[in-house]
Amino acid sequence: MQIEKKSNYRLLTSNTNSFIDFYNKFVSIEKETKKENIIIKISETINTTKEDLSLFLSVAKSKKENGTSFVIISRSVNVDDFPDTFNIVPTIEEAEDIIEMEAIERELGF
Repeated sequence: MQIEKKSNYRLLTSNTNSFIDFYNKFVSIEKETKKENIIIKISETINTTKEDLSLFLSVAKSKKENGTSFVIISRSVNVDDFPDTFNIVPTIEEAEDIIEMEAIERELGF
């Protein structure tokens, strides 16, 4: 897993061919990122299923409750298979836009 600290979020990029290896590594560092916005970039070489990404649903809910954002970048899944509150986008630019929009929503009290 590659970890990059950006100005208003932490980018976690998978660099393995196994989703489970990536997920387990994420779980081991998740407590360190409790107060940070997180973007997870899933490698296109990983065969990711709806069930795989569903493992992140509780993390996304927890982040929202803590006043931070959680976004997954993946082009290999149908976003309509997930709740509207679960942010899955195809590009880093869209992920950064979601973080900005959610920050504005929090400031406005939504």
